[in-house]
Amino acid sequence: MKILQDALNSIRPVDQEFQDKVQKRLDNLTKPLGSLGRLEELARRYAAITGKEYPKIRKKVIYTFAGDHGVVQEGVSAYPKEVTYQMVYNFLRGGAGINVLANHIGAEVWVVDIGVDHDFEDARGFIKRKIGRGTRNMAGGPSMTREECIKALEVGIELAQGALEGGADILGTGDMGIGNTTPSSAITAVLTGRPVADITGRGTGISDEAYLHKMKVIEHSLTINRPDPSDPLDVLAKVGGYEIAGIAGLIIGASARRIPVVIDGFISSAAALVAVSLKREISQYLFASHLSVEKGHQAIFERIGLIPLLDLNLRLGEGTGACLGISLIEAGVKILTEMATFGEAGVSEGL
Repeated sequence: MKILQDALNSIRPVDQEFQDKVQKRLDNLTKPLGSLGRLEELARRYAAITGKEYPKIRKKVIYTFAGDHGVVQEGVSAYPKEVTYQMVYNFLRGGAGINVLANHIGAEVWVVDIGVDHDFEDARGFIKRKIGRGTRNMAGGPSMTREECIKALEVGIELAQGALEGGADILGTGDMGIGNTTPSSAITAVLTGRPVADITGRGTGISDEAYLHKMKVIEHSLTINRPDPSDPLDVLAKVGGYEIAGIAGLIIGASARRIPVVIDGFISSAAALVAVSLKREISQYLFASHLSVEKGHQAIFERIGLIPLLDLNLRLGEGTGACLGISLIEAGVKILTEMATFGEAGVSEGL
């Protein structure tokens, strides 16, 4: 608990005066005022988070957390739980969507086994930090104990510290866990106060009948577990998952160390919702890469105050959307640092 509390205590608001200073340079670049739109916002926010007036994004790292979920026993996914560990092997072989898009933007991918029900051998790009062999079935009781939940959070915090020591300039989050839209929907319902039907999507693409069943499972899980919306750790422990907790921890740890984080889809955003519910200032360190097709995604963004960069009907996870978001942030940073001002270029400013 000390690691978590120390990280939360060290998070400070981003310096608004520094953002204003960066904006002045952006306003003086050789272009009409504000003409590069959200790219200017991304540059300003990235510079302010890092505290660097002329930042560079050299090292990009995606952390893809993997974990299994006991609630899969309830038939909430179109895929069997074995796909979780099979996809981990696919990540490590370089054959998944996250590998392709990470290569496209020049990012490293680290796969984290934080709760997969499988024994893996050592591999390059693989981090073994297993808390348990999948969560318990939340339809029959809490997914995790509070202690397990905190351990998973602290794994993410420690990985963020390692990323800083390894020279990472920006982090992206990713997930792998068959059934994990179910706990993510449960978390979202509790922490946004929205009805389950309003924030639950079809995940891997389940049938109408399975979709109705999924919502009933979530409703039942919330009824028997009674997660406390005023206690985000209680919510995460009772209806969350190991990989969701790991991502939340990474976000907390990165925010404490002024490393910008690009969150991926619905599962990563549910983790961000937990982190921001623990410390509101964390939202200032986050970039929302995209709006997924999951119904609850927009509700999360409204709650934590983020506007997604893209809307491409993505619903894969893994960190794929985060890669695309990082590419846009890097473009904004290059505008800030490589584009000439009117004075440097000898160009007359407009009226």
